[in-house]
Order: sequence, then structure tokens, then C-alpha cells
Amino acid sequence: TDEGRVIYVDPFAGEGYDLPADLILVTHQHYDHNCVDLPAKAPGCLVWQSSDALKDGAYQTLRLDFSAAEAVEAYNHHHKKSECVGYILTVDHTSIYFAGDTGETEQMSRMAERNLDYAVLPMDATYTMDVPETIRCAALIGAKHTIPVHMSPGNLFDPDRAKRFTAPGALIINPGETIRL
Repeated sequence: TDEGRVIYVDPFAGEGYDLPADLILVTHQHYDHNCVDLPAKAPGCLVWQSSDALKDGAYQTLRLDFSAAEAVEAYNHHHKKSECVGYILTVDHTSIYFAGDTGETEQMSRMAERNLDYAVLPMDATYTMDVPETIRCAALIGAKHTIPVHMSPGNLFDPDRAKRFTAPGALIINPGETIRL
């Protein structure tokens, strides 16, 4: 964040977790989204699991002094609606939708009215959406920028698949690259 707070969403193996986390958000309990035992956590780091975000069928909102995380629907043929969430994270006057592992959800058709700044959508075609469905969902959501992730099973980035993501406002971020919001 602008004030130096660190938020990780669905941490997984690999590099890039050097800064101490203030908040860790988990969309579901699959191993590739739930590596919360990070080497660096700030004192008082909050880990908000999918079970915290979805209580008795009701989606919760976490409000902190530096951000808000609103849980939303996430589900498909491999991910149960009762066990998974996505998050709309608001930080530094920027809204970012992290879809988690999902297909098209009922809520996506109402997201355009929120004028989201970013949407982060999966497109591995096995456990999540394929490229055409991801493009269709990006149009439904209507975020200013859409970042494809989780591009193939066991691989977070696939350059060939990334080239096929042609949604308006597509933003391709290569491994190791960062953007300033």
C-alpha cells in the first residue's frame, strides 16, 4: 500500500514473499492457494481464510485501517460455492477483484456497476475458465484493467496463453514484473 502495508492473496510456492505480510487473504483451501506459513509476517499479521470470509452462506467484509476485503462468489466444476470465495480488495482508493479459482459467477454480471480498477482472473482451462470464458467474464466485470493469472495447471504464467487473452483493458504481467497502482 502507499503507507507500506503488505497484502498477499493466495500465496503459493516461489519467490516474491520477502516483505513481511500485514494481511494474507486465502480464496480456498487448495495447496496452491493456501501457503500461509510465509517466512516473513509483520507483527499482528492477519490471515483471513475462505472459512472466515464465507460464514453460514453469507459473504463477509473485512475492514482494516489500511484496506477492505469484500468476499464474493467463486465456484465451478472443481470448486464448491460453499468453500470458495473471491475478494474485492480496496486499498489506496483502488479496487481490485481477485477471482480465485472460479468460472463465471452470478455476481459477475453486477460487477460492472462497481467500476472496478482491476480484475485478476484465472484461465487454466482445467481447474478454472478457459481463455474464451475468461474474456467473456472480463467483459461482464468491466474493470479498467484485467490481469490473467493461473494460466495452466501447475504453471502460473504461460506466455502463449497470455497472448490469447485479448479482453479490452488486458494487462499482461510477466513473472517478476511489478506494476504501480
